[in-house]
Amino acid sequence: MTAPSPPASDEADGPRDACGVFAVYAPNEHAAKLTYYGLYALQHRGQESAGIAVSDGQSILVTKEMGLVNQVFDETRLAALDGHLGIGHVRYSTTGASTWDNAQPTFRTTADGTAVAVGHNGNLTNTGKLTRDLGPAGDKCTSDSDLLTALVCEAYGEAGSVEDALVQVLPKVAGAYSLVVMDEQTVYAARDPQGVRPLVIGRLPRGGWVVASETAALDIVGAVRVRDVRPGEVVAIDKAGLRSRTFEQADPKGCVFEYVYIARPDHMTDETTMYAARRRMGELLSAEAPVEADLVIPVPDSGMAAAGGYSAASGIPYAEGLTKNRYVGRTFIQPTQSLRQLGIRLKLNPLPDVIAGQRLVVVDDSIVRGNTSRQLVAMLKSAGAAEVHLRITAPPIKWPCFYGIDMASRAELIGAGMEVEEIRAYLKADSLAYLSLDGLIETTKRPKEQLCRACFDGEYPIPVEALLRQRGKASMAATLFDS
Repeated sequence: MTAPSPPASDEADGPRDACGVFAVYAPNEHAAKLTYYGLYALQHRGQESAGIAVSDGQSILVTKEMGLVNQVFDETRLAALDGHLGIGHVRYSTTGASTWDNAQPTFRTTADGTAVAVGHNGNLTNTGKLTRDLGPAGDKCTSDSDLLTALVCEAYGEAGSVEDALVQVLPKVAGAYSLVVMDEQTVYAARDPQGVRPLVIGRLPRGGWVVASETAALDIVGAVRVRDVRPGEVVAIDKAGLRSRTFEQADPKGCVFEYVYIARPDHMTDETTMYAARRRMGELLSAEAPVEADLVIPVPDSGMAAAGGYSAASGIPYAEGLTKNRYVGRTFIQPTQSLRQLGIRLKLNPLPDVIAGQRLVVVDDSIVRGNTSRQLVAMLKSAGAAEVHLRITAPPIKWPCFYGIDMASRAELIGAGMEVEEIRAYLKADSLAYLSLDGLIETTKRPKEQLCRACFDGEYPIPVEALLRQRGKASMAATLFDS
């Protein structure tokens, strides 16, 4: 089999994070500052743009820009965002171009002038039908999130409230969506019936509520986790408190890749933390794929907990053999060809005095195209490693994600076109082993039928429009808006 073509740059070789959303209703607090800190905790979920919308009960003010949270907002800008309720968003573009127009929160007004702002994590999968249903206005929508906002505003005329409009619109929408929504006086949160992307509710100590993609965002603002937003549920929060409505029967299918890579290690579900799940991945991987070696080293940061688990279960000493540059995010400056050859060294650098002459077990979370892993093996051997044994805490990724993680097209996924031994040979590793799907599922402490495993087994729990499936997600931005 032929190996996948190298990407244009190292930045294209890994799974892209889903977006992050945050919402707050807190009469005794400055909503914009709480939202800023909440988004800061969610920065790993999206680094292209950041935005906050707030209301003082009378009108909504939206500020959004390209860049990281601390680049977009400073004390002066936050002080100008006066209000006690608000929503925020950090974005990585999985649909629509990476431009200011597609930064969120999206903002529209209803026919009677009611303002509506929306933050969306996930991808819709029936946008062709929804665009046609909306008519000429749908053709002007530049992302699935903008389309969803337009649908809510249109339904508002008949429904009479944003809450009723959400209950009316969402049963018609297919795909993954964890939403935070607001009008001038109320904050709303909603989750698709499968609950693919996480969304959790917290209570503030001085009164008020927050909603966030991960529990780390609750922790940073001092909120106590109450519960998840349930699949198929709309939650409304205003001066009367919190109320809930079910718009569709729940059929839970949480994303298993959140456990592998996307969520922070300190994110907590009802059953486990991501850290505990990842450590268990390493323990099971040690049992499934033992090897004679001298050291276990992680690929930071997502491989660290699993490497600790592999070391503890195998008895092979743990060491940090790679140093990570934690100030490298998404780069918008393309390197020259000569600089591109530095590849992975922009982010990782080996410690020769740790790894020289050693047989290494190198623990990482996933292999997508394989180019970064190939560079990693070469770099470690160049630094003196005697052997490099790759251990991956997830099964081979064989199918693209249509629900909010931009991995690659099927044609570019090395796991879709090559067997494990062929991949090992391409990477030039001494051995390669993946955690089994059953082993991965065990670490989540959730039943298999309550997890979306489509990127591993091709079983998509939510219908995907024929055009998307036919093209194998060659270009999500193109396919979602031309059918």
